[in-house]
Amino acid sequence: MNFKRSLLGVALLCLPASFLQAQTSTTDQDSPERYTKELTYVNPVLPGDHPDPTLLKVGDDFYHCGSSFHFNPYLPVYHSRDLVHWKIIGRVLPPSHSTMVADRPSGGVWQGAITYFYGSYWIYFSSGGQWFSKATTPYGPWSAPVPVKTDSATGNLGYDNSIFVDDDGKPYMVIKNGQKVNRLRAIGRDGQLTDTVINLDWINANLQYSWAEGPVMCKRNGYYYYFPAGDVTGGQYVLRATALTADSTKWERLGNFFKPSPDPKNTFRSPNHIAAPIQLSDGTWWTIGQSYEKTERDDWSGMGRQTSLYQVIWEGDRPWGLPPVSTPVTKPDLPQGGITWRTAYSDQFTADTLHPAWHFLDRHSAANYSLSGRNGWIRLQPGNGTTHLVQKETDHYYTVVTKVEMDAADTSQQAGIYLTNGNQKVTVSLFTGYNNGKKIIFRQDSTTFMIPNPAGKSLWLKVERYEHELTGSYSRNGIDWVKVGTIDSRPLDRTQPNFNSWVGTSVGLFAKGKPADFDCFIYKDGRSSLPAVSYNNYYGIETITSPYGKMVTNSSANGGWMLFAGIDLGTTAEPLGKMTLELTAAANSRLEVFLDSITDAKPVAVATVTPTQQLKKISLDIGKSCGQHDVFIRFSPGTQGAASIRSIRFSGR
Repeated sequence: MNFKRSLLGVALLCLPASFLQAQTSTTDQDSPERYTKELTYVNPVLPGDHPDPTLLKVGDDFYHCGSSFHFNPYLPVYHSRDLVHWKIIGRVLPPSHSTMVADRPSGGVWQGAITYFYGSYWIYFSSGGQWFSKATTPYGPWSAPVPVKTDSATGNLGYDNSIFVDDDGKPYMVIKNGQKVNRLRAIGRDGQLTDTVINLDWINANLQYSWAEGPVMCKRNGYYYYFPAGDVTGGQYVLRATALTADSTKWERLGNFFKPSPDPKNTFRSPNHIAAPIQLSDGTWWTIGQSYEKTERDDWSGMGRQTSLYQVIWEGDRPWGLPPVSTPVTKPDLPQGGITWRTAYSDQFTADTLHPAWHFLDRHSAANYSLSGRNGWIRLQPGNGTTHLVQKETDHYYTVVTKVEMDAADTSQQAGIYLTNGNQKVTVSLFTGYNNGKKIIFRQDSTTFMIPNPAGKSLWLKVERYEHELTGSYSRNGIDWVKVGTIDSRPLDRTQPNFNSWVGTSVGLFAKGKPADFDCFIYKDGRSSLPAVSYNNYYGIETITSPYGKMVTNSSANGGWMLFAGIDLGTTAEPLGKMTLELTAAANSRLEVFLDSITDAKPVAVATVTPTQQLKKISLDIGKSCGQHDVFIRFSPGTQGAASIRSIRFSGR
């Protein structure tokens, strides 16, 4: 077949030789191992809404925290062993400790600077002043918030601060308030500010760095490095000095931190708000930073400020951040540590406590649920209002499924699946409700699809996302589905005024006007067809346009692989042990399937594929695994473009 190939190449611009040499040493080293092991990654490593990231290294572990704004419980903490794979491990501030928090979009808790000094973990954050919470482990429990005291010399402590710990273990608050206030002050053992202020207000006195916000610091070879960001849309800069001094003549302005991007296909074009760069045991340096996802033709800004991983290279004592690219990058030389790719969490609601991946959109909702009222279900109890239970949306392709019970009797009573942008002005909902009889309704603003509800008070609901297209369906049994309608989600997915109140799209469940029970929340349903182009990580593959639509094949005779993050493979009672590949084949080929890791692992299934120009389905037995798993498909070495996959799907054995 004559397929039109859309190669995932990188066009190098005219860049300094030192940059090209460094770039080659980290991103362009090709080897047979890369086609068989997960030695590379593609950004973002923290997809979805993860703004203002801070990064902490303690021993062989890494921790991340950032701004949570009005999403509560506040300040989620993430853990990683390799800087690529992350999992949420807890939240710092429960709603019961948040009377000082503004309970509205763009309000809440800002900053979330996680650090370690004086033998404890600390998180400093802003909410009508500076506060800190303290813990003996990053898993918590965290102390009740303590206000940080200030004085006339320090002034207002602002909302965009970080913590720098010097070589001698002495911590400093890197203070940022408004556009022109940039200061440093030491922190004592009680967590409060001490010593004299180091005034750096000259840094942005002429607004040369826009807001000079989110400053962070690190130290190397006797130099102190100060990294201010421009504003929420981009800009990252660096200054250095050999001493912590207020004397502007002792500091050098080094200019931009990031090298220019050589990749026109890159969708994260304006990275900034980096965390303080850290050094690994092999001598390499790394940082994470935020960026909106947007091109001239496609806008995913509604997902929020997504966080990516960048290597930091040094030209002498001058740091450079390697720019974002759309192609695979060599991952840090660290073990994965059993953590899978970050994606939203599927929940069967069998635990005694709510998983930390969930958040609420207001404080009163945080008290309006029960996990004990019905075993294996969650009950949302909205009273006369609305209760939302949601997570950060992390993908362009997924299928959300839930089973809901509510006997709607008037138009004020609704329960189902809910998506909202950050400012909660654009929403999508698929719900069981009432309108001159029981109805199933799929709605985005003025676009509404409504059909009679023949299932009664108990039914299954499903929303499938295929890029900017959302399709709503219902079922009586969770197997046979009836389409309700299809919605263009671009109004939800694009940027809104005031940057969507600083946060990104959430997806989850809701109940309005009457209690509702939910049996499960499946984020990436394995029973539903998942397009091959929805992979989250890859190496050695390319997307092609065929008579059957977009497909994925190996772009090299060395083979290749792709990863699909967090696919839900059913429950212990009903595991999805059968995998179906929809494909064509130009030559004899071998496909291997792995769960959770491809590196030095054994496949759970192998398919031997013979040539066929017709689209066909191949079924494989993958065992009795259940729950969420990363699914890898590996193309064995042989012929380039030997097999082309259109979709994958799972079912009971």
